[in-house]
Amino acid sequence: MIRSYTQKESLTPKKKAKLTVFELVLFSMLGALMFGSKMLMEFLPNVHLLGMFIVTFTAVFRFKALIPIYIYVLLNGVLAGFAPWWIPYLYIWTVLWGMAMLIPKNIPDKVAVFVYPLVCALHGILFGVLYAPAQAIMFNLSFEQTLAWIAAGLPFDVTHCISNFVAGLLILPLKKVLCKLRASVSGKICNR
Repeated sequence: MIRSYTQKESLTPKKKAKLTVFELVLFSMLGALMFGSKMLMEFLPNVHLLGMFIVTFTAVFRFKALIPIYIYVLLNGVLAGFAPWWIPYLYIWTVLWGMAMLIPKNIPDKVAVFVYPLVCALHGILFGVLYAPAQAIMFNLSFEQTLAWIAAGLPFDVTHCISNFVAGLLILPLKKVLCKLRASVSGKICNR
């Protein structure tokens, strides 16, 4: 049987996901929102909304969530300085994004209300461990010194874990708002 190629899309390769003007503007604003929220909460050590934003953006935009994440990272470097503390930011937020990508797209709300905050909390408690390799390389720390550095920061990581869990409780409502906004502008339905 000979197949007919009368439909235009049969001859064209799959279209790559392109950014729309709406997405460019939205992602820029979301990256700036992340940076602004971090600056507003700077007086509280290891208490911020970044984990909540990253998991929310990943739940809604999936791969494209990397755009506002790296806008935030770039803004941090530009406005606070590209110092040694900034280097782990190049990968540490991507780890949280990756953890959020492992959450199924169609996770039921009854499950998501627990899973999202737990993922944020896990990233918070592991923050020092994730930061440690860069610290060890930049400052030529031995394995024992690296472990001591991680242990010294553990109280801050516990604070980070608790605050990330609390902030993570906002993910599901914020996800619903972003999904409605996205659907009203682009007609794309979120993960369902």
